[in-house]
Amino acid sequence: MGRAILSGLLAPGVDVDGPIRVTNRTHESAARLPDDDRVVSLVTGDDPRANLAAVEGAQIILIAVKPAMVPDLLDEIAPALRPDAVIVSVAAGVSVATFEKHLPESVAVIRSMPNTPATVGRAVTGLSAGTRSSAAQLDTVSRLFSTVGEVLVVDESQLDALSTISGSGPAYVYLLMEKLTAAAVEKGFTPEQAALLVNGTFAGSTELLRQSGATPEELRIQVTSPKGTTERAVAVLQDARLDDLFARATDAALARARELAAG
Repeated sequence: MGRAILSGLLAPGVDVDGPIRVTNRTHESAARLPDDDRVVSLVTGDDPRANLAAVEGAQIILIAVKPAMVPDLLDEIAPALRPDAVIVSVAAGVSVATFEKHLPESVAVIRSMPNTPATVGRAVTGLSAGTRSSAAQLDTVSRLFSTVGEVLVVDESQLDALSTISGSGPAYVYLLMEKLTAAAVEKGFTPEQAALLVNGTFAGSTELLRQSGATPEELRIQVTSPKGTTERAVAVLQDARLDDLFARATDAALARARELAAG
């Protein structure tokens, strides 16, 4: 996710003040970064002070590590932070309170929840302000994430729920595509033909939704002719109680997010 956001910052027309410093644990990870003079790569395996060097003097610091690594990393970099720094979290389930506890009182925290379409500039990112962040700082971070897609600002109490929809959402879509592709293969299509049918249908349907301004329900009704084949198929799906299934799935994701937040 960090690399996806980095690609947005390097996109044409995006003005970044100063170099973008990035830390990686290995040279192999660093080698996957964009080849751009504006990016300074630091490898923690070579230099134990790499994280400190990365944050020194920086206005905005993006924390994109595994949740369990957050407290130790914050304790490590806290002495090197400038007083007006803004820490942006991409660590799922880690609360603003946890961040603020490990940082100087003058340092602001903003939580974010982007999703993987950030890699193609089509993310949906949820943002939540911390108790010490200003409206101007939130606006700056919002503009940062707008380089890779849409941004929705919500109260932190909603951010974990948001993660179960947009954060995990791509996996739900890919699962549906995976199963529909398997159904196509079962009906005699080759895997290549099935992929063309399913991938093209999903891509075209989402583009039609975007351009038409209609709701998914309205477009579904347009496709579902009375007493036709689609109506019969949709009836089977509705009999399976998809509404209940998605409610239970997102509830399970939310429960896990809260477990992560509790440590």
